[in-house]
Amino acid sequence: MLKRAPVPPDPTAAVDAASPLSIRDMTVAYQDLAAIRSASVDIQPGSLTAIVGPNGAGKSTLLKAALDLIPRTSGRVAFWGRPFGAVRRRVAYVPQRAAVDWDFPATALDVVLMGLYADMGFMRLPGRRHKEKARAALARVGMAGLADRQIGRLSGGQQQRVFLARALAQDADLTLLDEPFAGVDAATEAAIVEVLRSLNQEGRTIVAVHHDLASVTEIFDHVVLMAGRIVAAGRTAEVFTPDVLETTYGGRLSLEAFPDGRGRPERLR
Repeated sequence: MLKRAPVPPDPTAAVDAASPLSIRDMTVAYQDLAAIRSASVDIQPGSLTAIVGPNGAGKSTLLKAALDLIPRTSGRVAFWGRPFGAVRRRVAYVPQRAAVDWDFPATALDVVLMGLYADMGFMRLPGRRHKEKARAALARVGMAGLADRQIGRLSGGQQQRVFLARALAQDADLTLLDEPFAGVDAATEAAIVEVLRSLNQEGRTIVAVHHDLASVTEIFDHVVLMAGRIVAAGRTAEVFTPDVLETTYGGRLSLEAFPDGRGRPERLR
């Protein structure tokens, strides 16, 4: 018998002060059409968590609404029990590449330095320490040799590495990534996974919107499944099961047997 996945937290319960990101009863609507309905979830400290679900499930919207980038219709959000504004420096965000103006006249180094503005003081002028930190972050993602190249002249994979370097430079306790593996080559994907695992081993919490279901169990120890709401959330071994995937994707998912018989997610039909 398949194990029942853990259910989301009670929306009437208080936010979890120990959770790096705790959401209660979040609803987000665009022109009276709900993108997310009554979502409640607690991200576990020190976890490497994937947010998965079909297109239009509200995955990116969940992150943006939590960060106050878009308005919430209702609900409560807390980071370690506090409002986002009170802990902003502890949180890093890597947006989708499609949301970035790549024609902006900035170099890879400039982009990474933007992640350090909060540490630069009133004039926002980077000092030697800031530049050294930014270059070290670029080196960590294999981009040291392209620090002075304009971001629009970088490949898609290189651009993604630069934004990951910006998050690295922030030394954040919580990093939120919106589709970090979309449109990147295999080498870049491997490099990103290596960096995320390294951060996670340091005790940092990572949350990523993710589309490749076949790699969820290989990369992430926790998963949140969404379909306009939170279907289930918890440890990957407990949540990432055929019945929960079937509920999440509404029959648009093909499964083949795992060696243990649980079923393996394949491409959407």
